[in-house]
Amino acid sequence: MRYTHVFTFLTILIFGTACNRPHPKLIKTIGSPRYGNVQCSLQDKAGNLWFGTTENGLYKYDGKSFRQFLVADGLISNNIFCMLEDKNGKIWIGTTAGLCLYDARLPDGQGKTFTKIEIPLPKNLPPNKSDLYRNSHWVFSIMQAKSGKLWFATIDGVYIYDGKSLPTGQAGFTPFIITEAAGGYVSSNNNAEHILEDKAGNIWFGGRGNEGVYRYDGKTVTNIKLKELFQRGQRPKAHNWAWPQLQDKNGNIWFSNWGGVYRYDGKSFTTFTEEDGLSGDMVARIIEDKK
Repeated sequence: MRYTHVFTFLTILIFGTACNRPHPKLIKTIGSPRYGNVQCSLQDKAGNLWFGTTENGLYKYDGKSFRQFLVADGLISNNIFCMLEDKNGKIWIGTTAGLCLYDARLPDGQGKTFTKIEIPLPKNLPPNKSDLYRNSHWVFSIMQAKSGKLWFATIDGVYIYDGKSLPTGQAGFTPFIITEAAGGYVSSNNNAEHILEDKAGNIWFGGRGNEGVYRYDGKTVTNIKLKELFQRGQRPKAHNWAWPQLQDKNGNIWFSNWGGVYRYDGKSFTTFTEEDGLSGDMVARIIEDKK
């Protein structure tokens, strides 16, 4: 079974083009060989490249060299799962232990660059029933809407930050209920792992354990059922959940799961699998290039 992932290819493009001269490398420093994968990346407004890894923290590349940030430097976890630079230039970092904020306006090493952000959980939130993730506050994805509000998909549910209040005081966060039905793949409390806002302002949610995807139009949440896509391999299984990935230049919205890809043209969904030419059935990321 092949797992389609974008970051290995990005690393080759960025650091493997200069064959005749030395070039910077991401050097794994912690853990066994199974750790150290690049899970997320971004380019900030200053042009720096950031890479979040499994158990090896955060790397910043300024065009000349890498700097590694770990828990000892203020991170709340060395397992980085998602990142987003907001409109004010602050970088939000989602980890398996929760959320932290990096103030890029301060030079590295000066002041408290990383700040832990505690998302206040509802008092009536049921305990996580998963033994593996019972004490986790995993942040799966972060999205800033056109309104300026920040949306967080976490193991404890979906939360909205108003973008105005100071988050250090836990103010400004509001839980957003997609559905009252218990679900989620790693927790009974989460229904979403990926969030996407389309050009019309609709917000899409998707996660393993759901049937189909959810769309929020600003008033109502609608569940849209999807055709099952079949995952091949040693443990074949049908999937009808989907992660919203991107909206392309033509307005189509693309989704993925472990059986292939969905394309939504505003009216209907079209599916793509290995039989249609995909190199693998498990699709983790979809990007659109400038061409």
